[in-house]
Amino acid sequence: MEHATRENRGTSMIIQQFFVPGIAHSSYLVAGNRTCAVIDPERDISRYLSVAQQTGLRITDVLSTHLHADFVSGHRDLADATGARIHAPRSAGCAFPHTPLAEGDQVELEDIRFSVLETAGHTPEHICYVATDLARGEAPVALFSGDTLFVGDVGRPDLFPGKGRELASSLYDNLHGKILTLPPECEVYPAHGMGSFCGRAMAAKRSSTIGYETKFNYALRIRDREEFIRALTCDMPAAPDHFARCSEINRAGPVLLRDLARPVPLEPAAIASRNAGEVVILDVRSYQAFSGMHIPGSWNIDLAGNFATWAGWVLPLDREILLVVEDRWQAEEAALQLHRVGFDRVTGYLDRGMLTWGTAGLPFSTVPVISPQKAYDLIGSGGAVLVDVRSLEEWQAGHAEGSVHIPWHDLRTRYTELDPSRQYITMCKGGPRGSIAASILKMYGFARVLNLGGGSEAYQRAGFIPDPRA
Repeated sequence: MEHATRENRGTSMIIQQFFVPGIAHSSYLVAGNRTCAVIDPERDISRYLSVAQQTGLRITDVLSTHLHADFVSGHRDLADATGARIHAPRSAGCAFPHTPLAEGDQVELEDIRFSVLETAGHTPEHICYVATDLARGEAPVALFSGDTLFVGDVGRPDLFPGKGRELASSLYDNLHGKILTLPPECEVYPAHGMGSFCGRAMAAKRSSTIGYETKFNYALRIRDREEFIRALTCDMPAAPDHFARCSEINRAGPVLLRDLARPVPLEPAAIASRNAGEVVILDVRSYQAFSGMHIPGSWNIDLAGNFATWAGWVLPLDREILLVVEDRWQAEEAALQLHRVGFDRVTGYLDRGMLTWGTAGLPFSTVPVISPQKAYDLIGSGGAVLVDVRSLEEWQAGHAEGSVHIPWHDLRTRYTELDPSRQYITMCKGGPRGSIAASILKMYGFARVLNLGGGSEAYQRAGFIPDPRA
């Protein structure tokens, strides 16, 4: 009788995924008939509000799986805008009003029951939400796994110095003792996908099932605990700088996005008069545009690339940011992406772009882009040194003989290993990271810097990097 009553209650659970490129973040709106919850929201909450309004739903709950390290969450913004209750791990010690959750706790939303599993591993405070659609039955139908289980991977446990082995061991226990006991048809909805630095082997597919991951996820197929720990703590990719601060921002409660000032247009003289030690001038145009003409001492991080992560990795946190853009839209988009990784002092942008800087007669700089053949000839004659700024993993997969390997983000400190009197050619995979590296070298007084057009892909096609498949 109870089962029949539940069947007559109404529409089954509806799940809508929202994906943010660049940081490869997935969040979810989970809806009943009248109300809905948002799981692991991004800082810009406009999409959730729009969908809720269009579908006639009221957002009543915000569910956080953990203190995200790679982005600033929108949990406080959603609560402020809708009156929703925030639910977060009890062990996170969050400093804002919320409902603390631990193993066995439940959150009810109409016919939907979210059961809490404590899944320490990626972070010490991590929890997952197991959703049961009571209108259909008692079996779990969805796992909102946060950064515990991805499609093709699991959350990296090495982000806390000195705790990697302990967290990897906990992750092993929680995966095998809790997550994998769920029905094989239970759907898996992770907080990240391919492109995120929260794991190293995530698939491009954005959802999965317990059964599929059990069969094909490399980490879940490692049955020996010690082997699992080694695999998850050795040779992991470098973690961006903002990973060390976003967790604390999320614990304390981010400043509401609506309270942040929007960047205003500035004349060239207003930017030129600012002390370089007080502001960051960030040029978000393409590396080709930066190459031809840019403000001396400016950073170049291409807005079309992995902008938020790259910016969060290298930009100093304690300074005001002024932007160089093509138009106001770029300024707004760059500011939003910078807010996602904790930069809240984005105050202005160069009005009408570099054209006004040039016509104002102010000094500018260049980073010539050089072809693979010209680079090879210049290096061969001793006229330049090739600096390969790709990641260690990319370098190990194949590199040019005689090149110097310094990852682009490490040039902030390792530029001292280079001779300012020499000429250098920076090379990444395609060009944008090479331009970041070139802008860093120029900041530190390297006058003769070139960027390899087309990066290592072009250099390899020209025959100057051995093909690893050969």
